[in-house]
Amino acid sequence: MTHRPLGVGVVGAGRVGAVLAAALRAAGHPVVAAAGESDASRARIAALLPDVPIEKPTAVARAADVLLLTVPDDMLGNVVAMLTASGAIREGQYVVHTSGRHGLAVLEPAREAGARVVAMHPAMTFTGTALDLERLGGCVFGLTAGAGERAVAEALVADLGGRPMWVPEEMRTLYHAGLAHGANHLVTLVTEAMEMLAAAGADDPSGTLRPLLTAALDNALAHGDAALTGPIVRGDAGTVEAHLEDLLANAPQTVASYVAMARATLDRAVTDGRLLPIRALKIHDLLARASVAAATPTTTLAPVVPPTVVDRTTHLR
Repeated sequence: MTHRPLGVGVVGAGRVGAVLAAALRAAGHPVVAAAGESDASRARIAALLPDVPIEKPTAVARAADVLLLTVPDDMLGNVVAMLTASGAIREGQYVVHTSGRHGLAVLEPAREAGARVVAMHPAMTFTGTALDLERLGGCVFGLTAGAGERAVAEALVADLGGRPMWVPEEMRTLYHAGLAHGANHLVTLVTEAMEMLAAAGADDPSGTLRPLLTAALDNALAHGDAALTGPIVRGDAGTVEAHLEDLLANAPQTVASYVAMARATLDRAVTDGRLLPIRALKIHDLLARASVAAATPTTTLAPVVPPTVVDRTTHLR
Protein backbone atom coordinates (compact mmCIF):
# COMPACT_ATOMS: atom_id res chain seq x y z
CA MET A 1 0.00 0.00 0.00
CA THR A 2 1.37 3.40 -0.98
CA HIS A 3 -0.30 5.54 1.73
CA ARG A 4 -2.14 5.26 5.04
CA PRO A 5 -5.09 2.87 5.21
CA LEU A 6 -8.37 4.51 4.26
CA GLY A 7 -11.77 3.18 5.26
CA VAL A 8 -13.58 2.28 2.04
CA GLY A 9 -17.34 2.26 1.59
CA VAL A 10 -19.05 1.13 -1.60
CA VAL A 11 -22.50 2.19 -2.79
CA GLY A 12 -23.68 -0.05 -5.61
CA ALA A 13 -22.07 -3.44 -5.04
CA GLY A 14 -22.46 -4.52 -8.65
CA ARG A 15 -19.87 -6.21 -10.81
CA VAL A 16 -17.43 -3.31 -10.54
CA GLY A 17 -17.96 -2.06 -7.00
CA ALA A 18 -17.59 -5.34 -5.14
CA VAL A 19 -14.45 -6.23 -7.08
CA LEU A 20 -12.72 -2.87 -6.57
CA ALA A 21 -13.59 -2.87 -2.89
CA ALA A 22 -12.20 -6.40 -2.52
CA ALA A 23 -8.99 -5.37 -4.28
CA LEU A 24 -8.57 -2.33 -2.05
CA ARG A 25 -9.14 -4.47 1.03
CA ALA A 26 -6.46 -6.89 -0.19
CA ALA A 27 -4.13 -3.88 -0.49
CA GLY A 28 -4.69 -3.00 3.16
CA HIS A 29 -7.67 -0.64 3.14
CA PRO A 30 -10.49 -1.78 5.42
CA VAL A 31 -13.92 -1.95 3.78
CA VAL A 32 -16.21 -0.46 6.39
CA ALA A 33 -19.61 -1.03 4.73
CA ALA A 34 -21.33 -1.77 1.45
CA ALA A 35 -24.76 -0.97 0.04
CA GLY A 36 -26.55 -3.35 -2.29
CA GLU A 37 -30.26 -3.87 -2.72
CA SER A 38 -30.56 -6.74 -5.17
CA ASP A 39 -30.01 -10.41 -4.39
CA ALA A 40 -27.12 -10.43 -6.87
CA SER A 41 -25.41 -7.51 -5.13
CA ARG A 42 -25.79 -9.13 -1.72
CA ALA A 43 -24.38 -12.38 -3.10
CA ARG A 44 -21.35 -10.51 -4.43
CA ILE A 45 -20.81 -8.83 -1.06
CA ALA A 46 -20.96 -12.22 0.66
CA ALA A 47 -18.53 -13.77 -1.82
CA LEU A 48 -16.03 -10.94 -2.29
CA LEU A 49 -16.44 -8.93 0.91
CA PRO A 50 -17.18 -11.46 3.65
CA ASP A 51 -17.95 -9.95 7.05
CA VAL A 52 -18.48 -6.47 5.56
CA PRO A 53 -21.75 -5.05 6.93
CA ILE A 54 -24.51 -4.28 4.45
CA GLU A 55 -25.92 -0.83 5.18
CA LYS A 56 -28.07 1.82 3.58
CA PRO A 57 -26.20 4.22 1.26
CA THR A 58 -26.29 7.08 3.77
CA ALA A 59 -24.77 4.89 6.49
CA VAL A 60 -22.05 3.70 4.11
CA ALA A 61 -21.21 7.27 3.16
CA ARG A 62 -20.98 8.41 6.77
CA ALA A 63 -18.61 5.56 7.68
CA ALA A 64 -16.19 5.88 4.74
CA ASP A 65 -13.01 7.86 4.21
CA VAL A 66 -13.18 6.85 0.54
CA LEU A 67 -16.71 6.50 -0.78
CA LEU A 68 -16.88 4.45 -3.99
CA LEU A 69 -19.98 5.23 -6.03
CA THR A 70 -20.32 2.36 -8.50
CA VAL A 71 -23.89 2.89 -9.63
CA PRO A 72 -25.14 3.11 -13.26
CA ASP A 73 -24.31 6.34 -15.10
CA ASP A 74 -27.88 7.58 -15.25
CA MET A 75 -28.34 7.11 -11.49
CA LEU A 76 -25.09 8.74 -10.42
CA GLY A 77 -26.27 12.35 -10.28
CA ASN A 78 -29.31 11.47 -8.17
CA VAL A 79 -27.23 9.36 -5.77
CA VAL A 80 -24.71 12.18 -5.25
CA ALA A 81 -27.48 14.70 -4.70
CA MET A 82 -29.32 12.44 -2.25
CA LEU A 83 -26.24 11.61 -0.19
CA THR A 84 -25.20 15.25 -0.05
CA ALA A 85 -28.66 16.51 0.87
CA SER A 86 -28.87 13.94 3.68
CA GLY A 87 -25.66 15.25 5.23
CA ALA A 88 -23.84 11.95 4.67
CA ILE A 89 -21.02 13.60 2.69
CA ARG A 90 -18.46 15.35 4.85
CA GLU A 91 -15.56 17.74 4.42
CA GLY A 92 -12.26 16.09 3.48
CA GLN A 93 -13.86 12.79 2.50
CA TYR A 94 -12.90 11.31 -0.87
CA VAL A 95 -15.91 10.69 -3.09
CA VAL A 96 -14.88 8.54 -6.07
CA HIS A 97 -17.12 7.39 -8.89
CA THR A 98 -16.25 4.73 -11.48
CA SER A 99 -18.29 6.02 -14.42
CA GLY A 100 -16.45 6.27 -17.71
CA ARG A 101 -18.77 8.87 -19.17
CA HIS A 102 -18.89 11.27 -16.22
CA GLY A 103 -16.11 13.47 -14.91
CA LEU A 104 -16.18 15.75 -11.90
CA ALA A 105 -19.25 17.83 -12.78
CA VAL A 106 -21.62 15.10 -11.58
CA LEU A 107 -19.88 15.22 -8.18
CA GLU A 108 -20.30 18.99 -7.78
CA PRO A 109 -22.80 18.74 -4.87
CA ALA A 110 -20.28 16.62 -2.94
CA ARG A 111 -17.47 19.03 -3.74
CA GLU A 112 -19.56 21.96 -2.51
CA ALA A 113 -20.06 20.04 0.74
CA GLY A 114 -16.28 19.90 1.16
CA ALA A 115 -15.55 16.46 -0.24
CA ARG A 116 -12.53 15.74 -2.41
CA VAL A 117 -13.84 14.34 -5.68
CA VAL A 118 -12.30 11.91 -8.16
CA ALA A 119 -13.48 10.13 -11.33
CA MET A 120 -11.76 6.73 -11.55
CA HIS A 121 -12.94 4.44 -14.34
CA PRO A 122 -11.39 1.01 -14.94
CA ALA A 123 -10.96 0.26 -18.63
CA MET A 124 -11.98 -3.36 -18.10
CA THR A 125 -15.00 -5.61 -18.43
CA PHE A 126 -16.12 -7.28 -15.20
CA THR A 127 -17.81 -10.54 -14.31
CA GLY A 128 -18.34 -9.53 -10.67
CA THR A 129 -16.38 -12.54 -9.41
CA ALA A 130 -12.93 -13.23 -8.01
CA LEU A 131 -11.73 -13.81 -11.59
CA ASP A 132 -11.68 -10.03 -12.03
CA LEU A 133 -9.12 -9.47 -9.28
CA GLU A 134 -6.27 -10.82 -11.40
CA ARG A 135 -7.44 -8.86 -14.43
CA LEU A 136 -6.92 -5.59 -12.56
CA GLY A 137 -3.17 -6.08 -12.85
CA GLY A 138 -2.04 -3.58 -15.49
CA CYS A 139 -5.59 -2.31 -16.10
CA VAL A 140 -5.74 1.34 -17.15
CA PHE A 141 -7.91 3.62 -15.02
CA GLY A 142 -9.25 6.79 -16.62
CA LEU A 143 -8.70 9.45 -13.95
CA THR A 144 -10.02 12.97 -13.62
CA ALA A 145 -9.27 14.95 -10.46
CA GLY A 146 -8.14 18.31 -9.21
CA ALA A 147 -4.52 19.01 -8.37
CA GLY A 148 -5.10 18.36 -4.67
CA GLU A 149 -6.57 14.91 -5.28
CA ARG A 150 -4.20 13.61 -7.93
CA ALA A 151 -1.72 11.96 -5.57
CA VAL A 152 -4.36 9.96 -3.69
CA ALA A 153 -6.12 9.03 -6.95
CA GLU A 154 -2.88 7.66 -8.39
CA ALA A 155 -2.13 5.85 -5.12
CA LEU A 156 -5.52 4.14 -5.15
CA VAL A 157 -4.95 3.00 -8.73
CA ALA A 158 -1.52 1.67 -7.75
CA ASP A 159 -3.10 -0.24 -4.86
CA LEU A 160 -5.52 -1.77 -7.35
CA GLY A 161 -2.59 -2.91 -9.48
CA GLY A 162 -3.59 -0.55 -12.28
CA ARG A 163 -2.06 2.21 -14.38
CA PRO A 164 -3.35 5.80 -14.39
CA MET A 165 -4.45 7.63 -17.54
CA TRP A 166 -5.41 11.24 -16.98
CA VAL A 167 -8.50 12.26 -18.95
CA PRO A 168 -9.53 15.94 -19.22
CA GLU A 169 -13.02 16.67 -17.94
CA GLU A 170 -14.28 17.68 -21.37
CA MET A 171 -12.98 14.44 -22.97
CA ARG A 172 -14.58 11.92 -20.60
CA THR A 173 -17.46 11.04 -22.92
CA LEU A 174 -15.17 10.58 -25.93
CA TYR A 175 -12.84 8.42 -23.82
CA HIS A 176 -15.76 6.25 -22.75
CA ALA A 177 -17.18 6.05 -26.29
CA GLY A 178 -13.84 4.67 -27.50
CA LEU A 179 -13.92 1.95 -24.88
CA ALA A 180 -17.57 1.07 -25.48
CA HIS A 181 -17.11 0.98 -29.25
CA GLY A 182 -14.06 -1.25 -28.92
CA ALA A 183 -15.29 -3.64 -26.23
CA ASN A 184 -19.10 -3.66 -26.14
CA HIS A 185 -19.53 -3.67 -29.90
CA LEU A 186 -16.84 -6.32 -30.19
CA VAL A 187 -19.04 -8.65 -28.15
CA THR A 188 -21.91 -8.09 -30.60
CA LEU A 189 -19.61 -8.55 -33.58
CA VAL A 190 -18.11 -11.80 -32.29
CA THR A 191 -21.49 -13.18 -31.25
CA GLU A 192 -22.92 -12.51 -34.71
CA ALA A 193 -19.86 -14.08 -36.35
CA MET A 194 -20.47 -17.21 -34.25
CA GLU A 195 -24.12 -17.23 -35.36
CA MET A 196 -23.02 -17.12 -39.01
CA LEU A 197 -20.61 -20.01 -38.52
CA ALA A 198 -23.22 -22.03 -36.66
CA ALA A 199 -25.65 -21.48 -39.54
CA ALA A 200 -22.92 -22.69 -41.90
CA GLY A 201 -22.65 -25.92 -39.92
CA ALA A 202 -19.64 -25.26 -37.65
CA ASP A 203 -19.80 -27.48 -34.57
CA ASP A 204 -17.40 -25.23 -32.62
CA PRO A 205 -17.84 -21.61 -33.76
CA SER A 206 -15.87 -20.13 -30.86
CA GLY A 207 -12.96 -22.51 -31.37
CA THR A 208 -12.98 -21.73 -35.08
CA LEU A 209 -12.83 -18.00 -34.47
CA ARG A 210 -10.46 -17.84 -31.51
CA PRO A 211 -7.09 -18.15 -33.33
CA LEU A 212 -8.23 -15.83 -36.12
CA LEU A 213 -9.66 -13.18 -33.82
CA THR A 214 -6.68 -13.30 -31.47
CA ALA A 215 -4.30 -12.71 -34.38
CA ALA A 216 -6.51 -9.97 -35.85
CA LEU A 217 -6.78 -8.17 -32.52
CA ASP A 218 -3.05 -8.34 -31.85
CA ASN A 219 -2.28 -7.08 -35.37
CA ALA A 220 -4.83 -4.26 -35.17
CA LEU A 221 -3.51 -3.09 -31.80
CA ALA A 222 0.04 -3.13 -33.12
CA HIS A 223 -0.47 -1.81 -36.65
CA GLY A 224 -3.90 -0.16 -36.93
CA ASP A 225 -5.36 -0.02 -40.45
CA ALA A 226 -2.26 -1.69 -41.89
CA ALA A 227 -3.50 -4.95 -40.32
CA LEU A 228 -6.63 -4.95 -42.49
CA THR A 229 -7.11 -7.90 -44.83
CA GLY A 230 -10.08 -9.46 -46.62
CA PRO A 231 -12.42 -8.79 -49.53
CA ILE A 232 -13.16 -5.13 -48.77
CA VAL A 233 -9.55 -3.95 -48.87
CA ARG A 234 -8.95 -6.12 -51.95
CA GLY A 235 -11.99 -4.66 -53.70
CA ASP A 236 -13.52 -8.11 -54.21
CA ALA A 237 -17.07 -6.97 -54.93
CA GLY A 238 -18.14 -10.45 -56.04
CA THR A 239 -17.19 -11.93 -52.67
CA VAL A 240 -18.99 -9.16 -50.79
CA GLU A 241 -22.08 -9.72 -52.96
CA ALA A 242 -21.99 -13.45 -52.21
CA HIS A 243 -21.65 -12.73 -48.49
CA LEU A 244 -24.68 -10.46 -48.55
CA GLU A 245 -26.82 -12.90 -50.50
CA ASP A 246 -26.07 -15.73 -48.09
CA LEU A 247 -26.57 -13.55 -45.03
CA LEU A 248 -29.94 -12.36 -46.29
CA ALA A 249 -30.98 -15.97 -46.82
CA ASN A 250 -29.49 -17.61 -43.74
CA ALA A 251 -28.61 -15.03 -41.06
CA PRO A 252 -30.66 -11.89 -41.79
CA GLN A 253 -30.25 -10.61 -38.24
CA THR A 254 -26.57 -9.96 -39.00
CA VAL A 255 -26.99 -7.96 -42.22
CA ALA A 256 -27.30 -4.52 -40.59
CA SER A 257 -24.07 -4.80 -38.64
CA TYR A 258 -22.22 -6.43 -41.57
CA VAL A 259 -23.24 -3.52 -43.79
CA ALA A 260 -22.33 -0.89 -41.18
CA MET A 261 -18.88 -2.37 -40.53
CA ALA A 262 -18.26 -2.98 -44.24
CA ARG A 263 -19.05 0.66 -45.02
CA ALA A 264 -16.68 1.87 -42.30
CA THR A 265 -13.99 -0.53 -43.50
CA LEU A 266 -14.48 0.57 -47.10
CA ASP A 267 -14.08 4.24 -46.20
CA ARG A 268 -10.88 3.55 -44.27
CA ALA A 269 -9.45 1.46 -47.11
CA VAL A 270 -10.11 4.28 -49.59
CA THR A 271 -8.80 6.98 -47.26
CA ASP A 272 -5.44 5.26 -46.74
CA GLY A 273 -5.09 4.66 -50.49
CA ARG A 274 -5.34 0.87 -50.48
CA LEU A 275 -8.55 0.84 -52.53
CA LEU A 276 -9.35 3.12 -55.47
CA PRO A 277 -12.64 5.07 -55.18
CA ILE A 278 -13.84 3.68 -58.52
CA ARG A 279 -13.57 0.14 -57.13
CA ALA A 280 -15.29 1.23 -53.94
CA LEU A 281 -18.34 2.40 -55.91
CA LYS A 282 -19.57 -1.09 -56.70
CA ILE A 283 -19.20 -2.25 -53.08
CA HIS A 284 -21.02 0.88 -51.84
CA ASP A 285 -23.83 0.01 -54.25
CA LEU A 286 -24.01 -3.57 -53.01
CA LEU A 287 -24.14 -2.44 -49.38
CA ALA A 288 -26.90 0.08 -50.12
CA ARG A 289 -28.93 -2.60 -51.90
CA ALA A 290 -28.42 -5.02 -49.02
CA SER A 291 -29.79 -2.44 -46.57
CA VAL A 292 -32.93 -2.12 -48.72
CA ALA A 293 -33.28 -5.90 -49.05
CA ALA A 294 -32.88 -6.42 -45.30
CA ALA A 295 -35.74 -4.02 -44.64
CA THR A 296 -38.13 -5.72 -47.09
CA PRO A 297 -39.46 -9.27 -47.49
CA THR A 298 -37.15 -9.94 -50.46
CA THR A 299 -33.86 -11.76 -49.91
CA THR A 300 -32.18 -10.68 -53.14
CA LEU A 301 -30.01 -7.70 -53.92
CA ALA A 302 -32.25 -5.66 -56.22
CA PRO A 303 -30.25 -3.24 -58.41
CA VAL A 304 -31.08 -0.06 -56.52
CA VAL A 305 -28.46 2.71 -56.32
CA PRO A 306 -29.59 5.41 -53.87
CA PRO A 307 -28.36 9.00 -54.22
CA THR A 308 -26.31 8.67 -51.02
CA VAL A 309 -23.85 6.45 -52.88
CA VAL A 310 -22.97 9.33 -55.21
CA ASP A 311 -22.64 11.71 -52.27
CA ARG A 312 -20.29 9.36 -50.41
CA THR A 313 -18.22 8.84 -53.58
CA THR A 314 -17.67 12.58 -53.79
CA HIS A 315 -16.51 12.47 -50.18
CA LEU A 316 -14.20 9.53 -50.84
CA ARG A 317 -12.46 11.44 -53.65
